[in-house]
Amino acid sequence: MNTDVVLAAMSAVEMREGFADGSLSPVEVHDAVQVIIEAREPVLNAFWRRDAESSRTQAKASEKRWTQGEPLGPIDGVPVTLKENIARAGVPMPSGTAGVIPTVPERDSPITERVVQSGGVVLGSTVMPDWGMLSSGVSSLHGITRSPWDPSLTTGGSSAGAGAAAAAGYGPLHVGTDIGGSIRLPGTWLGLTTLKPSLGRVPLDSPYPGRSAGPLCRSADDVALLMSIIAGFDPRDWTALPPADIAWNDLRFDPRGLKVGLQVDAGCGLPVDDEVRATVEHAATVFRDAGAMVDPLEPFISPTMLDELDTFWRVRSWHDYHRLSSEQKLKVLPFIVQWVHGGADVPGARVLECYQTIMTMQHATVAATERFDLVLSPVAPMMAFAAEWPMPFGTADLGMAHIGFTAPYNMSGQPAASVNAGFSQDGRAIGVQISGRRFDDLGVVRAARWFEHHRPEAARPNWPIHSSEQETNR
Repeated sequence: MNTDVVLAAMSAVEMREGFADGSLSPVEVHDAVQVIIEAREPVLNAFWRRDAESSRTQAKASEKRWTQGEPLGPIDGVPVTLKENIARAGVPMPSGTAGVIPTVPERDSPITERVVQSGGVVLGSTVMPDWGMLSSGVSSLHGITRSPWDPSLTTGGSSAGAGAAAAAGYGPLHVGTDIGGSIRLPGTWLGLTTLKPSLGRVPLDSPYPGRSAGPLCRSADDVALLMSIIAGFDPRDWTALPPADIAWNDLRFDPRGLKVGLQVDAGCGLPVDDEVRATVEHAATVFRDAGAMVDPLEPFISPTMLDELDTFWRVRSWHDYHRLSSEQKLKVLPFIVQWVHGGADVPGARVLECYQTIMTMQHATVAATERFDLVLSPVAPMMAFAAEWPMPFGTADLGMAHIGFTAPYNMSGQPAASVNAGFSQDGRAIGVQISGRRFDDLGVVRAARWFEHHRPEAARPNWPIHSSEQETNR
């Protein structure tokens, strides 16, 4: 196999071990990853801003530290990408839309600071769709981001660039954000292991109800490693959880005796595809056969809850859109323009009703799942769709009919991971969502790692990492 591919396909854990024993150089890894990026980026379109010269300088500094036996931290020398809405000092933040004058932050976000302080080699900022309100890689500013598995298919979104970068081998560690599924949706459609952490576990510059930041990786080991860096208290996030001593390096897990819920009907939104349902049910069988007590979990949110969450988000985005000049409005993605107009004339009392419904969803999610250690479900009711579609239903306006399984855990603040559980007959990845009790991020990552090692052999991704322009399917 091509040496560049071998190095780019390594996990962060493997890279760190190689750096420590001197068998691997951060510069060697960086240059190999750049070969992959140069070959694939013209098609995949994962980056908003990338500076290979700057990142190579970072890699050379890391190489010197390792040679001197003085690494800054556990990810010193490991390539990392950050979603464009994660502030990097001096790097414009357009939120995926051509309709705004981008904010240029003067200071790194808490996440960026921690990655840099640990020696991570920041390759650049990855793209997102307009305002992060699409579950695809379609953006008025960036164009279309495509799946490394098959460029005709979506990456999912809104952490579209992060997902594409992870699956394609642009380094092993990638940080995205998630307000209703934006980490886990790329996870399921790209075969990744991801984590939407508990609300407040990873500090943000601008917290918002339901919003989290977390890892998109090719393994749970790397998810845990990245969480050990980016999790923790920061006073800039007024929702941040207090400091906690979490043993991210201890991923031992025994499913025997655990209470596991199996939910295959969200109670709202689009119906679940038969192959998705069968894959998730088989994942539950893997836990059951290992001694877990698996019981069905009936739907606990309603179509009204999902519709009113959608209305609340439309009003918020309408507020952003309405403030733009006439010229700027013409640059926003037409699908988003249509969607935000659904929030144009919503009375204040109605907005408050929607907010109260979100609180009802939060209560319903915690109450329904409290008796389980873990809950298994689909991530999305469908598999990856056409890359050109802004949503899984094309250009139709069906609101948020695809996030009935993911959004509840954003509202409740519970941790939820995605792990590849199989492939469809035509080769598309299908993930299972593993959610846990509030604040049990480590338990969820442990379960994800255990499942990675016990899932069927056919469910293990053969990552589409290569250094030529020839696109390959699984």
